[in-house]
Amino acid sequence: MASTIRIRPLRAHSEYEACIGIQRRVWNRSDLEITPPHQLQVSVHMGGILLGAFVDGTAAGYVYSYPAVFRGRTIQHSHHLAVLPEYQGLGLGKTLKWAQREEALARGYNLITWTYDPLQARNANLNLHTLGAAGRTYLDDFYGPAPSLALEEGVPTDRLLVEWPLMSKRVCDRAAGAPPRLDPEAYPKVVVRRPEQSFPRAAPKRPDFSRREKTLLVEVPRAIRDLKGLGGLIATWQKAVRAAFLRYFEAGYVLTDFVSGERSYYVLRRSPVRPR
Repeated sequence: MASTIRIRPLRAHSEYEACIGIQRRVWNRSDLEITPPHQLQVSVHMGGILLGAFVDGTAAGYVYSYPAVFRGRTIQHSHHLAVLPEYQGLGLGKTLKWAQREEALARGYNLITWTYDPLQARNANLNLHTLGAAGRTYLDDFYGPAPSLALEEGVPTDRLLVEWPLMSKRVCDRAAGAPPRLDPEAYPKVVVRRPEQSFPRAAPKRPDFSRREKTLLVEVPRAIRDLKGLGGLIATWQKAVRAAFLRYFEAGYVLTDFVSGERSYYVLRRSPVRPR
């Protein structure tokens, strides 16, 4: 029998408390790093969006954003998207994000931003390919020395800031269904793994900054945490990807898609229409 999934706003203090339990289980964070119930309460009261996902009546995840100012515009900044492990695979993450979009539009917003670790391929696929967000801002060691937010001890907490223009054509098209994936063999690559190696023990080649084609690819490991403890490979990939993004963002390229599969790639495009 198929599960019944319901998305609805969270308003009760008991529901805020449930979000705390979800944070602990999904991210394994200490009490000092938990967003507390009173923060959720005041955020919702002052215009934040807090939506919960319920599977057969049980709280399974939530999405949380709050009003912010970005490049002179009033927007919503999405801080949390969390789904309990036993409910992952049901599509709750994208369902919560599309519901967040509808709620933001109903309140008069046309842009949502959020950050994520650029080496997390699963998140990149959701953000760029499924939802149609775009990235043009790289935040070097954004959270500083925060072990629970780093991929591995000693690795900086780099983040990509993505923009989700809610009524752009690409996002409206994604709402109707994600497009076909491009063929990575057809495009030049700035960052790619060493050809003689395979994951998880593959290192990247030196980035090829000579590429100036309209569409370029940047490879990342499909499952970055599989590289944990393998002689600094995570840090090596981070340095290569960071260098590529910083160089090409400065040159006017924007991340517009992600290719997920046995090998995973970011898609950089030169001089597209900027996110609006």
